[in-house]
Amino acid sequence: MTIRVLVADDSYLAREGIARILEDEPDIELVDECEDLESLRRAVAELKPDVVVTDVRMPPTGTDEGIQVAAELRESHPDVAVLVLSQVADSAYAMELFKRGTEGRGYVVKDSLRRGDELTRAIREVAAGAAYVDSRVVATLLAPRSDDQLDVLTPRELEILGLIAEGRSNAAIAAATQISKRGVERHVNSIFAKLRLADAGDVNRRVMATLAFLRAESGHTDDP
Repeated sequence: MTIRVLVADDSYLAREGIARILEDEPDIELVDECEDLESLRRAVAELKPDVVVTDVRMPPTGTDEGIQVAAELRESHPDVAVLVLSQVADSAYAMELFKRGTEGRGYVVKDSLRRGDELTRAIREVAAGAAYVDSRVVATLLAPRSDDQLDVLTPRELEILGLIAEGRSNAAIAAATQISKRGVERHVNSIFAKLRLADAGDVNRRVMATLAFLRAESGHTDDP
């Protein structure tokens, strides 16, 4: 099934760069490009894309339009996934993006677009209803502070939590760490227990573990 993508960015060069990355992907179709919030809203209503790839900042205010539209679409077009692009690995933006739900939402640092597979992987993940957090964001959060809620984790658990936050499966983590899959499962369960991430309904504990990184970085110490 083809993933229909709508791109929104006030930079022509950024839009063209994204278009070039997507043009060789047989399962991804670029349906339109927008340069501000209002044109993006109109295009979503008219074209009903599967995924919106949007800059975090666009006219009219150049503040957090990408986050705004991600929240709006939860209500108006719940089947449309949103991938937000940012110039920096800003945990505050990522926290705000995921605050209203993690399903079908992603955050990618623009510098990562130099690797085309990062963008296409993120698009496929959010189109499938998953959450996606750029590894650049994860990398800035791997060093715990003395007041960090992640101090309860061992160095190996921190390593595995970083891989979880990159979106890797247990099998992929096992391959990356040379630990057995059963061993990875034990570590993952220990991480969830230490971070008090209960298996509640539709809550994706792997995404919540990623958010624990973001909370720690921003200084929030409330329970996940």
